[in-house]
Amino acid sequence: MLDLLLRASPDALVLSVSIEGDEAGSYPFVQRFVAGADERQRASLSQVATGDPAVIVRQDLRAIAREAPGSHVVLALPGNVDPAPFLAELSRTPLGRTALSDHYDLAPLAVGVDPGRLLSDLGCVHRAVHVFGHHPHAEPLTVAEAAARQVEAAQVMVLRDGRREDDGRREGPRALLAHLNPSAEVLLDAEERDSARLTTLTRPGPGWTAAGSADRLDVVAPVVRRRGVDHGVVSVLWRSRRPLHPERLAEGLPQIMPAVVRSRGHLWVATRPDAVISWRSAGRHLELREAGRWLGDGDTEGWRAASPQRRTLASWYWDDYYGERRNEIVFTGAEMDQFGLRAVLDAALLDDRELALGADRWSCLPDPLLGADTQDLDG
Repeated sequence: MLDLLLRASPDALVLSVSIEGDEAGSYPFVQRFVAGADERQRASLSQVATGDPAVIVRQDLRAIAREAPGSHVVLALPGNVDPAPFLAELSRTPLGRTALSDHYDLAPLAVGVDPGRLLSDLGCVHRAVHVFGHHPHAEPLTVAEAAARQVEAAQVMVLRDGRREDDGRREGPRALLAHLNPSAEVLLDAEERDSARLTTLTRPGPGWTAAGSADRLDVVAPVVRRRGVDHGVVSVLWRSRRPLHPERLAEGLPQIMPAVVRSRGHLWVATRPDAVISWRSAGRHLELREAGRWLGDGDTEGWRAASPQRRTLASWYWDDYYGERRNEIVFTGAEMDQFGLRAVLDAALLDDRELALGADRWSCLPDPLLGADTQDLDG
């Protein structure tokens, strides 16, 4: 990816970052390497610091902007960074400071993908990696979840050139990437020989602005689905305005998940009617987690804290009794039984009799999924 970006902008300054966590739980070591700057800049920035990685990188970018205003900077992040929350934290303006957007226009987030490793990474749930995102300390994730988040955060994905005999094998991964992140542009490395197409990697545009970096982290943000079937890969969107019975949902998981490569969204679970339950799966690992509260009448603080997109959607879906509560999940996989999947999920919803009991009685329903505390589920 760095070679492609420098081919498009040979005079760019490159700020490469390496982050090493400390098992004792102290702040990580952040190493920065600078290329393309003068010797003084390289000496001042190419060093090790200890602290919050986003704070350190933000300070580096401000220092570059002071020394070389108007320069094009390529920020090369390591693989142990969760891009979306890290960039949201990076673009956050601390009190008393100017916004980073005053100095820089954000170009697309570009991710290079090895087609030979994509499927194995998305299926790897037996090993954990530690990634840095919102907070200065690393969060443990499965390899599959970390890989899926890298892909979903990108605006441009480039599949690496393979050997000639492997060229045909890239079409399957290319189709999968297009379903995992329908709004991104998926390119083959060979296609990037065209200088006109290279400029999309280095020039800011309306789709790459920093304004929505934090908004995309809202758990109730809609998940975009790609329509159609490509090389056997399909994405299925399931929605409902009724709460889920957690026991029936748990019983249906063996029928829902076997062909699913990735799924994500949010749930309205009867036993926790006020909580937004996030749903994420990658490979055979499913994570259900309480991730906030549904917006309600009179919740002024909650409405102010919500993203503009969330407030718009809440108004659009608003029900006088249930508010914005709803289920929405997108499943991506190969050769999935779309109708069977939807039928199992529909059967897990509360029926009319159960719905009429009201939220006070729902709390008495058996809940093997969330129980007393939310938990991760390995399939």
